[in-house]
Amino acid sequence: MAITLVTGGAGFIGAHVAHALLKNGHTVVVLDDLSGGFTENIPQGAVFVKGSVTDHALIDELFEKYRFEYVYHLAAYAAEGLSHFIKRFNYTNNLIGSVNLINASVKHKVKSFVFTSSIAVYGALKPPMREEMVPVPEDPYGIAKLSVEQDLRVTHEMFGLNYVIFRPHNVYGEYQNIGDRYRNVVGIFMNQLMQNKPLTVFGDGSQTRAFSYIGDIVPAIVNSAFLPEAQNQVFNIGADKDYSVNELATLTMKAMGIKGEIRYLEARNEVVHAHADHSKVKKIFGEVPLTSLEEGLSRMAQWAKSAGVRKSKRFGEIEILEKLPPIWLED
Repeated sequence: MAITLVTGGAGFIGAHVAHALLKNGHTVVVLDDLSGGFTENIPQGAVFVKGSVTDHALIDELFEKYRFEYVYHLAAYAAEGLSHFIKRFNYTNNLIGSVNLINASVKHKVKSFVFTSSIAVYGALKPPMREEMVPVPEDPYGIAKLSVEQDLRVTHEMFGLNYVIFRPHNVYGEYQNIGDRYRNVVGIFMNQLMQNKPLTVFGDGSQTRAFSYIGDIVPAIVNSAFLPEAQNQVFNIGADKDYSVNELATLTMKAMGIKGEIRYLEARNEVVHAHADHSKVKKIFGEVPLTSLEEGLSRMAQWAKSAGVRKSKRFGEIEILEKLPPIWLED
């Protein structure tokens, strides 16, 4: 029985990965600081350790105690837009925290290190984004993710640590933190609708994304550590069809059964169009039927209604206020 570490296992993607690994017979240790996750997301049977990947002493202690064979690193604060204004926090959590795990994985001869990067590494490159493109991230979050990718590559070359990198994009579904006002537009919309608040859209809503249902991406992430052809490779993963934010707003209202209004805000600095090519992941992992946006939103809406409204809190460690969207300071 493999002993496996899942960082961010109380969060969104991490919780789904932890559930699947337990189902597959792994002994799972979840490390999460609960800054964006919830204890109710952690599957029964997992060992839960409250702590941060930035605590290198704790990381070393856990690796010494459990002798992990596999690491799934999903702990991150994934707010591309906000990352411009929280640079120190972003790099400490998303880069230095990852390095702490990589160091320990080398020392303890981990068999495979699975890392969720992001489509944000591509920046404003012309879609569809392909793995062979040279990434040009446009925000500190994307820079941090790309830095970890590069560190995994040189770590493999130097020390032989096997890794698999996934670049998911705009993932939504059950267990998402719908109370985070800075990221995850689907969750933000659902939380606003349940409070009879207008849906907030930056710019004119014509920006496009391929919104990816969580259930479509987790199987490949979970299985990747055990697939020889996947080792030391980078994969885009997610939905193939892109939608505008305006179209998403309409479909979310329909899924929730609530007719809301849209409040258009001043456009922020963000990539306008982003979707990826998935030929490589399909070649290695096989074709899988993808959940339509309508069906995925319906499933998430059911969960969101049962979970209820989540209070949206202001981020407590904003480092630069200049050019910060005013809505991000509202109570």
